[in-house]
Amino acid sequence: MLRLTKLTDYGILLMTRMAASDHGLFAATELSETTRIPGPTVSKILQTLLHEGMLESTRGAKGGYRLARPAAEINVRDIITVFEGSIALTECNLDGVSCDQSEVCSTSDNWKRINVAVLEALEAISLEDMTEQDFVPVFRLQRGMALTEVH
Repeated sequence: MLRLTKLTDYGILLMTRMAASDHGLFAATELSETTRIPGPTVSKILQTLLHEGMLESTRGAKGGYRLARPAAEINVRDIITVFEGSIALTECNLDGVSCDQSEVCSTSDNWKRINVAVLEALEAISLEDMTEQDFVPVFRLQRGMALTEVH
């Protein structure tokens, strides 16, 4: 089963909450209350996102956290990568990993194409999209996709 960790899910939830509001700065306690995510977990997630350049912070009584870029410029893939690392559906899609079956595998290239399609799909969904209640992702499948690296 493919599954994101709770930290990733919560990270996307927190950033979506920030993107959906006109409120400039968000305190960790405020985000904890509005999302019902425990305070220590919110603080850990915010610090991770801050360290990875997804958020900015201001210290002091009127301080807090805000998105480092406009919500339309932050994509879901970027957030997932912060918490999960490289996204790979199979082991042969991980950088620098060689598979014992690589010489005889007849599905490796197709898995690579599928992985590229998933990465592109996640990259096409912005944080701004995630704030819309009626958002419907639309993906286009194509035959003959080249096996190029997606950055």
